[in-house]
Amino acid sequence: MVLGMMSNVNSSIDFTTAELVCSELGVVLEQKLEKSYEEQLAEEFSGINDEIDEAKLRGRPPIVTVLGHVDHGKTSLLDFIRKTHIQSQEAGGITQHIAAYQIKTMERLITFIDTPGHEAFSAMRARGASVTDIAILVVAGDDGVKPQTLEAVKHIKEAKIPMIVAVNKMDKPEYNIERVKQQLAEVEILPEEWGGDTIFVPISALTGQGVDKLLEMVLLVADMNELKANPDSHALGMVIEAKLDKGKGPIATAIVLNGTLKVGDTIISGVHVGKVRALIDDKGKTIKKAEPSTPVSVLGLDGVPNAGDQLYAVDAKFSRDVLAERKRKIQQDKINAKNAFSMEEFLAKSADSEKKVLNLIVKSDVQGSFEALTPILNSINNEEVRVECIHGGVGTINENDVILAKSANAIIIGFNVKPDSKAAALAEHENVKIFMSKIIYQVSDFVAKTIKGMRAPVFEEKVIGHAEVIRTFKISRIGTIAGCIVKDGKITKNSKIRLYREGKLLCDTSITTLQRNKEDVKEVSAGMDCGMKLEGHNDILLEDTLEAYVMVEIERD
Repeated sequence: MVLGMMSNVNSSIDFTTAELVCSELGVVLEQKLEKSYEEQLAEEFSGINDEIDEAKLRGRPPIVTVLGHVDHGKTSLLDFIRKTHIQSQEAGGITQHIAAYQIKTMERLITFIDTPGHEAFSAMRARGASVTDIAILVVAGDDGVKPQTLEAVKHIKEAKIPMIVAVNKMDKPEYNIERVKQQLAEVEILPEEWGGDTIFVPISALTGQGVDKLLEMVLLVADMNELKANPDSHALGMVIEAKLDKGKGPIATAIVLNGTLKVGDTIISGVHVGKVRALIDDKGKTIKKAEPSTPVSVLGLDGVPNAGDQLYAVDAKFSRDVLAERKRKIQQDKINAKNAFSMEEFLAKSADSEKKVLNLIVKSDVQGSFEALTPILNSINNEEVRVECIHGGVGTINENDVILAKSANAIIIGFNVKPDSKAAALAEHENVKIFMSKIIYQVSDFVAKTIKGMRAPVFEEKVIGHAEVIRTFKISRIGTIAGCIVKDGKITKNSKIRLYREGKLLCDTSITTLQRNKEDVKEVSAGMDCGMKLEGHNDILLEDTLEAYVMVEIERD
């Protein structure tokens, strides 16, 4: 009552008031808020790097990401290490998806993540660096540091992980490792011999020269960082790729970061849960369990998670509680996003709404490609047309996609996927355009070309000839006919006509009749005479000048 609150035994009071009252009575009050399921989950898995029980920690293989500029030899290096040839399978020689492999060298395991080099996949590459212990930056010794090399350096620095620079193509005569050192020194990547802490290893992915030395350095850096994990705890992993397989259902490629993932475990990743039905290693063999640092394809989730989502092994009830909470949060975020609408966004939307829209439905074979492709396509526009990806996802193009494309007047983009037979037949019947490609350049070029064709045509005037009135004929039911001689160029029946008198424009009209020797003609050339009747104009005198012009569509960039 002293505080001005009339409370009785059934009233609710806030914590601050309760604390004040308690302190008056000599009681210390503590507030214990109930933790959300998400917080409980984070708490349970937070002890990866600082596990309390040191005795349970075991050394684990290093997880290595290979980064660098396109065509500098990242995949070739991994090919040589794995003694296989992935390069030939990749469309256009560009690595399209993140993939992870484990190799054995000097009786020890190393896990490699191969990330795409094309700039469009920078989001995927950023994720690739987030699960990594060591980064190998591949720079071609004949080509030097490129924009994507610097982008990769930025990702490595942000992830705060040790870096080894592999200077590739030492078999080429133009090879210059000193230039590479100099260029990287400009972005504060100093080699050890220059007082820095970065190891530079000259290699040739083609001949294999220096590759053993590179792997030795990887193990050395791994030993210095004392990489450890607890194989006995619940598994925590990171999804680096996910796709929908026709026969097997959703498949998530993950790297186990801590604990051991076993067949039968209940797992949650993003807004998808399930029980591990099968684990497949990087060589395609089915395994029973996956220990820390092991790359593995996981079957059993009820949907395709996003690349970059964490994968947790938890008990069934807890997974359902976390899932329900996550779905509620997503719903709430959507509502909040709709409400938060600034004036700038409103004006931008108003300006955009005046543009034509090319609707796209994007289907991809894997989640990572879909995530990388959608923002690229959404960003393509010109002064008259913008692109909007209205629907999409992972998996084959189906009938529903075609029906939606028909109703929304959209084009279907199939990235590394094809339509099933029913969808293909329906698309043909409904005239729905499906564009399929395995290469991101081709998709963006196709969309850019399509919106270019959607722009309104632009015409310019082209003068095609001049004539002079040398006689006039007045016919009562028709009007004035101008007898002319064509001075230059030509006069055509479909051309527009301007009539001038003493340099002043009298009218701008069209020709209703064009005759020569009393016969209708389509055109009259220079030096010839003709008779013409002008649309809606009869005030024609001798020595008036006629200028003929046509509107020509001009080619636009």
